[in-house]
Amino acid sequence: MRNREFWDLVDEVFGRGYGRTLADDQMLTALGDRTAAQAIEAGVEPRVVWHALCDAMDVPDERRWGHDKFRQAPPPR
Repeated sequence: MRNREFWDLVDEVFGRGYGRTLADDQMLTALGDRTAAQAIEAGVEPRVVWHALCDAMDVPDERRWGHDKFRQAPPPR
């Protein structure tokens, strides 16, 4: 996943306004108590950040990839 794809998914799944606020403000323990935006800026793999954000917000697997179900399969758990 590229950074652009991460931000596209944030906008699609959470809505542009709320998603950007969430990425800037929601502290994620899975990312070392950083926000998604801080983690992306620090070079954390966008896919890792995406899953941490979705896990924290209880986004079900079927909604994690937006409308394009074939965009990328979720990793095995």
